[in-house]
Amino acid sequence: MSAQEAIIRFDEVSFEHGHNKPILKEVDFVVRRGMKLALMGQNGAGKSTIFSLIIGENKPAGGVVNIVKGVTIAKAHQVMAKENMDHTIREFFQMCFKEPVYDIDPRIDDVLDVVNFSVPHDKKVRDLSGGQQARLLLAGALIQKADVILLDEPTNNLDKEGVEHLTKFLEKYDKTVIVISHDSDFLNAFTRGVLYVDVFTQKIEQYVGDYKDVLREITIRVEKERRKNAQMEKHIQEKKDKANFFANKGGRMRILAKRMRESAAEAEENKVEVRREDNVIRPFVIPTQDGLMGEVITITSVTIIRGDKPQQKKVDISLRKKQRLLLSGPNGVGKTTLLEALASGVASGARIVAGVRVGYYRQDFSTLDFDKTVYDTLAEVLEKEVEQDIRSAAAGFLLDGKVMFSKVGSLSEGQKGLVAFCRLMLQKPGLLILDEPTNHINFRHVPIIAQALDRYEGAMILVSHVPEFVKKVRIDEMLDLGKM
Repeated sequence: MSAQEAIIRFDEVSFEHGHNKPILKEVDFVVRRGMKLALMGQNGAGKSTIFSLIIGENKPAGGVVNIVKGVTIAKAHQVMAKENMDHTIREFFQMCFKEPVYDIDPRIDDVLDVVNFSVPHDKKVRDLSGGQQARLLLAGALIQKADVILLDEPTNNLDKEGVEHLTKFLEKYDKTVIVISHDSDFLNAFTRGVLYVDVFTQKIEQYVGDYKDVLREITIRVEKERRKNAQMEKHIQEKKDKANFFANKGGRMRILAKRMRESAAEAEENKVEVRREDNVIRPFVIPTQDGLMGEVITITSVTIIRGDKPQQKKVDISLRKKQRLLLSGPNGVGKTTLLEALASGVASGARIVAGVRVGYYRQDFSTLDFDKTVYDTLAEVLEKEVEQDIRSAAAGFLLDGKVMFSKVGSLSEGQKGLVAFCRLMLQKPGLLILDEPTNHINFRHVPIIAQALDRYEGAMILVSHVPEFVKKVRIDEMLDLGKM
């Protein structure tokens, strides 16, 4: 089979999420063997839908998705399925194959090394941290050595070493890779093409080059189209002015004026539709709880995980208003467990002052009720429900009328993140606890979120593996659980 063989082809593919919710409209694109492509677009544009159509989880409403017979496809999901939680690591990997694989342990070790992870094969999936589960999902796709690998936000929850290991693997990988990611540096290291989902036209634009090349090409094209339209506008206005002049002359001149108006109307129709760039969330402020004074939280001890065993370590941390703590350490050391215990008020070595309202951003969005609508999710944190206030706040996070009465569980991961931030803004917390707040978020939004957190005036505890993001948020104190 030729390396240039088209192995995936979308022919006029359309898809809707429920009645009157179009996602894709007569989409055409081709993926050839050996291609390494970035699938990009605004949150909710339909990137994950493309993956679901490729693997057959969803069927198109129109058109055809053609997959060459015999081509194998593996997808790394973003979130571990609940039904996998009670399986061992070995059982999880066995489930990645249709037929039993004998002597699978060496293969497991090899693929875990790719994602910089080592774990006993008889350990239960539920005993892994969120970051470790993310590595496991990634390894589950890689171990299959499929003809096509679909990676959905693979760098989420990976520390710097994990991202480096994965990048080197993908640079050397000789099969087809399609990856959704908001990490432009990661994408630029190995992709050589972009499928761009345009949320406005519901089409896919296919480009050659990495994301930086594509961004440059789009910018040039937009500027060219704007110049052309400006010239066309001038031409149209001249015709309209002449038509008005001749119309006032009467007689045969009115016929000429009519022709001028028809010519102007035709020119209007020929104007180029300028490509609209992704919307970006509005700058926002997370208000601080009224009456916040003195210490907000004190932490005298933390539990870390060392060699699968919990260990209690003494610390001396006290956060007041406007003070921030950065919590760091490798995957599996206990960061998320600690944040959850702090947020729920059950951490044995910590005390949050009575009456302090805690805003908790979980990386898996489990603080949100997936069965509730976006509107109800936002309304429940308000003392007094005012629909206009809720809709205005939501609009700033690109949560429009169509989204507002959708269930949270039906949203993309990126949209869930925006709902979580909008909810924090309405909640007005005195203490913010943030666990990987940039996961799944469109990179265009990240600087705005960083600015909002930097300006927040309450106390804050932050976990993030994204150095560029952390640099934009003032940090007063750091606690590395990996060095305790």
